[in-house]
Amino acid sequence: MNWENFIYFAAGSLSLWILGVASLYLFKRAFIGKSFIIAGLTLFALFIAGLWQTLGHPPLRTMGETRLWYSFFLVLVGFITYIHWGYRWLMGYSVLVSGVFIFINLLKPEIHTTNLMPALQSVWFVPHVTVYILSYAMFGAATIASIIAIVELKRDKNRLMPLIDNLVYIGFGFLMLGMLMGAIWAKEAWGDYWTWDPKEVWAFITASFYLIYIHSRVNRYPVKYLLWLLPLSFIMLMITWIGVNYLPAAQGSIHVY
Repeated sequence: MNWENFIYFAAGSLSLWILGVASLYLFKRAFIGKSFIIAGLTLFALFIAGLWQTLGHPPLRTMGETRLWYSFFLVLVGFITYIHWGYRWLMGYSVLVSGVFIFINLLKPEIHTTNLMPALQSVWFVPHVTVYILSYAMFGAATIASIIAIVELKRDKNRLMPLIDNLVYIGFGFLMLGMLMGAIWAKEAWGDYWTWDPKEVWAFITASFYLIYIHSRVNRYPVKYLLWLLPLSFIMLMITWIGVNYLPAAQGSIHVY
């Protein structure tokens, strides 16, 4: 399996997801829609597994590879959320955003090689990056829900806070787990738990923003303030994930990919 095959798997998966979301709205029995979505997830997972086998290591090194996982996890999170809460619209938005990342990967594929530097050949590589991408998917879904909630708030409705809270709390847990594993990995590879690397600093800033949300929620701050805080937090996350790569100070960082 190589990157040239991605277009076929991506087109097939995206088509199945779109059919699945449409079926959730068109048919009373959700089984049809769920089946399409599961089939799309399975097809996408098969490409990741095949690419993994070809590269000889998990496809998590380059920006294109992380976008690959984000596209998968975002739909997975949307689907699990739909199963638990029944929000069809969140499933639809998850597919839409996932489709955007898929198209970015099609238009701007990254260089994929079989070579990993010695520091990346660690047992912490897969869990560290995977839980980070999973937390990003959780926060992405929470951001989508917060934007919808802002619109609903103007109509004197407020039904989404329990969903948003759960997504943020779980996402924050994964984010902290990723930071902890990264610190342990750094200690093993470079001798220090924390080096104030630009990516580490922005990861700390991102975590702080979501911690402010959790603190504000526990202390019952106004809902409107909380909802606007989430898109702002997600901007910090995007800077951490993508924006830091373009900082001159980060060019020598191990985290630039």
